Amino acid sequence: MMSKVLTTTQPISINGRSFLAFALSPEFPFENWLARFDDMAARSVGFFLQRPVVLDITKIEVDRAQLKGLIDQLGKRKVRVMGVEGASPSLLTSDLPPAMSGGLQVSNIETPEMNSNNTAERSRREPVADDVKPSLLVTEPVRSGQSLISEGDITIVGSVASGAEVVANGSLHIYGTLRGRALAGATGETSSRIFCRKLEAELVAISGCYMTSEQLESGLIGHAAQFWLENDTLKAGALS
Repeated sequence: MMSKVLTTTQPISINGRSFLAFALSPEFPFENWLARFDDMAARSVGFFLQRPVVLDITKIEVDRAQLKGLIDQLGKRKVRVMGVEGASPSLLTSDLPPAMSGGLQVSNIETPEMNSNNTAERSRREPVADDVKPSLLVTEPVRSGQSLISEGDITIVGSVASGAEVVANGSLHIYGTLRGRALAGATGETSSRIFCRKLEAELVAISGCYMTSEQLESGLIGHAAQFWLENDTLKAGALS
């Protein structure tokens, strides 16, 4: 008697996910724009680390060679372009990132400009000595894909999910699990600190000095921790 073996094919799981990406809008001439980019990146170390980037060329006319050259130059700066917005299909050959569209803008990321003496200009919004920078209190978890930015401190009652980002000019206080990216002292405030009740971060940074998840001390993972700067070096320790 022959027995029939039935093979059950398992379906392939396809899920939709939302990721936070930076959109860069280059300008001609590219050499000058890259010089400005280098200047900004030097004052924001780790800003683009492990961060997907979309190149928005909607407002410029560029040929394939120029586009490829720009992407190569960004690659040398460890900026990985995941897609190009505003490009015609014929422009994007197989050796270039794919076309992207329909992205939802969440917020503009402001970086300090530089004057002719290569020193940071004071923003017109910079407070005088008697002013107090506004702080942000968040009473809900920060979900993946969200980005929070504050001119002062940020206090988060919940957790920061993987793929989320919180950026403060002051300090960060996270009373839940930190799984995403946390950047304090974003405009150079070296006295800023980061506190979290449970450390599982993708990246932490203070005033341009950063640690990735691979650089975090294993003894701190899963425990309350704090980060601070000491002699331009990012330090980490247990939070008792």
